[in-house]
Amino acid sequence: MLPKKEKKIRRHKRIRSKVKGTSSCPRLSVFHSNSHIYCQIIDDEKGETLAAANDLGLKTKNERKTTKTKVAFEVGKLIAEKAKEKGIKKVVFDRGGYQYHGKVKALADGAREGGLEF
Repeated sequence: MLPKKEKKIRRHKRIRSKVKGTSSCPRLSVFHSNSHIYCQIIDDEKGETLAAANDLGLKTKNERKTTKTKVAFEVGKLIAEKAKEKGIKKVVFDRGGYQYHGKVKALADGAREGGLEF
């Protein structure tokens, strides 16, 4: 039986072997810790980050009395807004080895509502 962290690493390697970001369709990468969520839009051909968003800039913890899932949804809308400014409409979703559930799903839904296509 493998530890939880090793399972996540294996899933992430398997996903990254299939998901590649290009200039026309960059990769939307997700990372979350227990308390924060981060995402980036990456062009793998050039190896550069085109846009990034996280929940640190939204509001302080005391002001935002809401769930982590709702915060992830707002981060998804924020990354979609930043992508529109850069002229990005279509991305490939990289869930980063996490299961498509909870915060990761909420971020993806927020990005879709913001106008990104997966």
